[in-house]
This record gives sequence, structure tokens and C-alpha cells, in this order.
Amino acid sequence: MSKIFIITGEYSGDIHGAKVLEILKQMDPELEAEGIGGENLKNAGAKIFCDHSKMSGFGLNLKMIIDHLILEKRVADYLLNSYKPDLVLLIDYGTFNLRVAKRLKNSGIKVFHYIPPQVWASRKWRIKGLKKYVDKVLCIFPFEVEMYKKAGIDVHYCGHPLIKQLPPPADKKAFFEKHGLDISRPLVSVFPGSRPIELHFLAKTFIKAAKKLQKQHPELQFCISHAPNLSDGTFDKYIKDTDFKIIKGENQALLSVSDTLILASGTVALEAALYQVPMVIGYGGPWILYLAYLIFRCIKKVSLPNIITDEDIVPELIQLKFNVDNICYESERLLYDKKYREFIIESLGHVKEKLSDKYSAREVALCIEEELRKKPI
Repeated sequence: MSKIFIITGEYSGDIHGAKVLEILKQMDPELEAEGIGGENLKNAGAKIFCDHSKMSGFGLNLKMIIDHLILEKRVADYLLNSYKPDLVLLIDYGTFNLRVAKRLKNSGIKVFHYIPPQVWASRKWRIKGLKKYVDKVLCIFPFEVEMYKKAGIDVHYCGHPLIKQLPPPADKKAFFEKHGLDISRPLVSVFPGSRPIELHFLAKTFIKAAKKLQKQHPELQFCISHAPNLSDGTFDKYIKDTDFKIIKGENQALLSVSDTLILASGTVALEAALYQVPMVIGYGGPWILYLAYLIFRCIKKVSLPNIITDEDIVPELIQLKFNVDNICYESERLLYDKKYREFIIESLGHVKEKLSDKYSAREVALCIEEELRKKPI
């Protein structure tokens, strides 16, 4: 019987890991799987070693860093001394996962990394860690392949998981009726992030911008997305003093029926692009982190739609440009400048053209199955 261990660090990784495990279980119903994840991975058949919600809060404060290091050692000790899997699948969450991979070096346990760190965006030196501690990189962007090959890394391009996993656009009329929205009025939706640190630095400015837009344009209606991985207590801590409708756990449906979006940078921007919904990207944070970003970045674009197409399609309001007036100005252009809006929607269509139609989860599962077949009987 083959055994694997899957490590995810947040909600999206939990979904991707579950999809891979479902396919692996179809290939081999006897496969034993454990991991760090959430309900999705559990429902796919994995025994949960640790819920990934314990990881989502890791940040810069000392307690969180210590907790992170303790969990890293605990999971590595378990893998080396107790569970002893044939293969460990790391999904995203680069810093933690690469440190675990380092601890597994020379153990005989194969280590695959799906959705590896975006070394093409910043901190290129991380590619050395991937080469040294990871047996195979399973990448999701076509432009990554040549970079990893040049570094001497065994790489397989799997395609982006969103291409097959993203649901079709929601029925707008049904969605509006369900949530008491007016189908005759434009909808602006605010996505302040899926991590507490994002809400801490972004939510206040996003909401102020939405209130200003509402005051200047009474015909607009607004919704705020509550990421499903965030507890009500965490979300409510940052989303205060607003009468805007809050919708929890329906991110993709809300994206697809909105007229314009105000977003934190991240995967949600790629989802929005695949739905071809115009958006404004806003991001601000501690100056020390921003200065570090300026020093270590490899490209100047921050949103995936712009990075994938190598075009400046999506307005990016970062740090000094991240303020209420700029968010309002860019949102108004997307809502009321017809030619500009049409141009943006057409340009967003280029994003999907750049990505393949590969079923990413199946590609990963096939790579794992091939490796597990090499196991001596």
C-alpha cells in the first residue's frame, strides 16, 4: 500500500489538494493519505494531521513565528519517524513547505511541490532551495517551465487549476434575488482579502472608497466578500461601520455577477480575469515590507492578469497610490467610460488564451502515480 502526505497552508491549497487526492483515490482506492489541510482534503479521504487554519495566522509577530517553527518540526518528525510516506506533496505556501522539504532531505521520501513559490516575481534565490530539496516541481504557468529547466530542476507543466475548477458564471438574476440586490443597478463588489493581515491593511481604505462612490453615485450598490476561510470574529474585527451587504462563501459567484471589483491582489484577481470582470487592484502594507518588496522583486507588475499577459490591463494601486481617491477614480472609469470598459473586458480575455486547457489536478495525480509505481514491491 502506498502512502502520501499533503501539506497545504490555506483554503485554496486545501481545494487543490482535495482535487488531486480525489483523482488519486480513483486510480488507487487503497492509497493511504494524511496531511495538513481543511474540510476539503478531509472529505477527499485524507486523515488530517493538523488543520491548516492554525497556519493562516502566521505573520511577523514572535508568537506566530515560533508556532510556525514548532509545527514545522512536529510534522517533519512525524513524517520521518512515524508515518514514513512514500511521497510528500507540498502545495503552495512556499516558506513553510521548503523548510519541511529541507528537513526531509536524504530521508528517501520523495518530495513534489505543486504551485511552487513565485521565484519569477521576487526572491529568485529560492530556486536554489527547490533544486536542493524538491524532487519534482509541478508548475502552473507556462513561462515557468524554461526557468526551472535552466536551473536543472525536474519540472512538469500542469496547467493552472482554475481553468478546470472555476465554476461557470452564476445566474445573475437568481443571485440578485437570493441576496436582495436590484438587478437594474450596477454592482460593485469589494474583496478585501482572505488573510487577517490583508484585512488589517486594506479593508478600511476599501470601505471608505466604496462609501465615497456610493455618495457620489447613488445608483450603485455594493457587496463585501467574506472569504470562507475567515472566522466571523476575524472578519468582523476589520469590517466595521458599514451597511453594505456582506456575502460569505460565494466568492466566485459574486465575482462573476459584479460590474466592477475592488480587490486585494492574489488568486482572486485571476478568477476575476477569467470571468472578464473589470477590476481595480489595491494593496498597501508596512513600509518595511514594501521596501523589501522593492529590493527583491524581479518584475514590476503585481497582479496575475498583468503578469500573465505582460500587459498593463488591470489598474494597480500599490502603497503610495493606494488611497481612496485613486480607487474611486479608477472604479469610475471602469463603470462609466464605455470605450475604456469595453477595452478592459476584451483585454482580460487574453488571460485565458495564455493558459492551457490542461486539467491541472489530473496532471499532478498522474505524476504522483508514476512516481509511486516505481516503489519496490
